[in-house]
Amino acid sequence: MSDATMPPLALQLVWEHDLVFGGTSAQASLTLDSAGVAGPSPMQSLAFALAGCMGMDVVHILKKGRHELHGLRVDLSGARSPDNPKRFTAFTLHFTVNGPIPGDAIQRALDLSHETYCSVWHSLRQDIPMTTTYSVSSGA
Repeated sequence: MSDATMPPLALQLVWEHDLVFGGTSAQASLTLDSAGVAGPSPMQSLAFALAGCMGMDVVHILKKGRHELHGLRVDLSGARSPDNPKRFTAFTLHFTVNGPIPGDAIQRALDLSHETYCSVWHSLRQDIPMTTTYSVSSGA
């Protein structure tokens, strides 16, 4: 990992109709839909971003450790406040790891992601409780 300053992330979001927006950033594009029909809602997108960030960290760390990773699934549950702004109040993430990987290596990867590497997590309020668990499936 480099100490160089990251350039600012730039994106464009354009209202299309109803509460649907089209977005682009570099070569990536997406549709945001408040109803979660034409694309994920902003809150779903945030949850996807957290699960994706931690999942990518875990894969990177396990692969770098030369572990035989065959697959990874992340299940996220995000509790939300019933009152506006209906923000996330807690996250639970469960990682299902496929491959013969020792539990201590998985826990280390989860801890490193949570404590050091996941930029999405570190961009959120740090008073939001987050629980991570994992299970291992040794099948291919």
